[in-house]
Amino acid sequence: MVYMVLVAHLLIALTSLIYSGYVFLRPSPSGIKLSSGLAIATIASGTYLVVSTHSPMLKSCLVGLAYLGVVSVGIVLASIRLSRQKIKSNGF
Repeated sequence: MVYMVLVAHLLIALTSLIYSGYVFLRPSPSGIKLSSGLAIATIASGTYLVVSTHSPMLKSCLVGLAYLGVVSVGIVLASIRLSRQKIKSNGF
């Protein structure tokens, strides 16, 4: 069971990193929501893995924080780009 969760966790994390880059390049409201959902799913599955396998908390948290930092920056920058696009299209 833990191996299946680990594989899912890795796939979700990699997909999240790639998709947050894509959303940065082509921002959309649904893309930002999906990217946020993937980040939440990665954190949730990582938390489950740490708790169920009794992994060292410090190492896991540092890697998780680094991942979350990269993905969060991508999501925030995509949101800013989307806001600027909406402002331009409304003529402000």
